[in-house]
Parts: sequence; C-alpha cells; structure tokens
Amino acid sequence: MPCALVAVGVFVVIRYGLDRMMLLLPAIFTLEVGGRPTLVFEAKNLRESQQLCHEHWLRRDIAGLMSNGAPLWDGKARLRARRSTENEIAVYRKAARDAAQPQGDLLLAYLVELDGLEDASDHT
Repeated sequence: MPCALVAVGVFVVIRYGLDRMMLLLPAIFTLEVGGRPTLVFEAKNLRESQQLCHEHWLRRDIAGLMSNGAPLWDGKARLRARRSTENEIAVYRKAARDAAQPQGDLLLAYLVELDGLEDASDHT
C-alpha cells in the first residue's frame, strides 16, 4: 500500500492510501530550567510534555544533579517544556541510539554537562 510521509510541525504524519489513516509519532521536547535548555525527552504531545514538569521524581532528580558546581534546579526556577530545536532533536536521537534501555522507558538526554560523571553521554 503506498504511503506518504508528511512533516507537520514536529509531528510526522503517515497517510496510507485513500482511507487517510494517520499515525502521529511521538515528538521530542525540551525541558527548560529557568529558561536554560536542560534535557530532551519524547512525549506524545505538548500537553504530555508539560505534565513532566510537575512530576515529583523529576523535580527530585534534577534538584540532586549538579552542573558546573550548581544544582540543575534550585527548587524555585520555572520548569517549562517546549518543542525541541533541530540540534536538540539530534542530541536526543544520538542518546536514544546509544542507550541500552528497554523500549518504552522514558529517556532523558541532558543538554548540560553533569558533574561527577566520567562521560555524561553514557548516563543519558
């Protein structure tokens, strides 16, 4: 069955034949901490990506991680999810290729250097 791949924003829509069945593939989003792009991840849509900002486990994790001697999050700075840029998407895709993680797990690829890790790319 012939299909067409069409980019719609950051979503990819696949159309099959005349019945126009569509599949929206997950998109890549960036979490900004106080306006600083900090990590990238995959979500079904913008609403789902914004829900990640409210997850207690994520807040705890990023408050405990350090970059250049400072916590990634001070507990006060605004956490905001947005659609990723092309460069950020490339970072995520490389991390996803390199990760030895079961499919279906949430992959967080950090855009900042993390303190105390020999090679941050091994821990994304």
